[in-house]
Amino acid sequence: MAFRDKELRVLEPVTLGGRRIKRYHIDQSERRLEPEVQQAAYDFLPGLLPPAGGDGTPAGSWVVLHRGADTGAYLLAYSWFFDNVVEARIAVAGQPAVGSPDDDPTHFTDMRRPGVGCVWELGVLEHERTAWIRHVLIPDRPDLDGWLADTRAEGPVGR
Repeated sequence: MAFRDKELRVLEPVTLGGRRIKRYHIDQSERRLEPEVQQAAYDFLPGLLPPAGGDGTPAGSWVVLHRGADTGAYLLAYSWFFDNVVEARIAVAGQPAVGSPDDDPTHFTDMRRPGVGCVWELGVLEHERTAWIRHVLIPDRPDLDGWLADTRAEGPVGR
């Protein structure tokens, strides 16, 4: 299989259940995320988010919605807890090889394997680590708004 970059796009943040959430989409330039896949993913998202405010950590999360080159779609929700730890919860659709019941890219289900992300998604995780340090851990007072505004640059992702 030949490796190639995919396209990263940044969407406006949203708030769900008291959590402030950055949103990233990854897809191919010749095959964008379909509206029905996006709708199904964001309908499923609340179940991937932990409750906000349990341990005093600013309620920050980010999600990556990734459309695979075949039938798969992946929704990754990363949430901060215990000040500096990331929790990852993943849902998958349309990819029986990793737990989907069928090849429908709108039929999201919890992924049972303890994954963290693939090579395209991990580029976002790298950025979010440094952004959290810069805006939440270093300042005397956490700046969640600054963190929300600090997103990875749009464009090619993978290499």
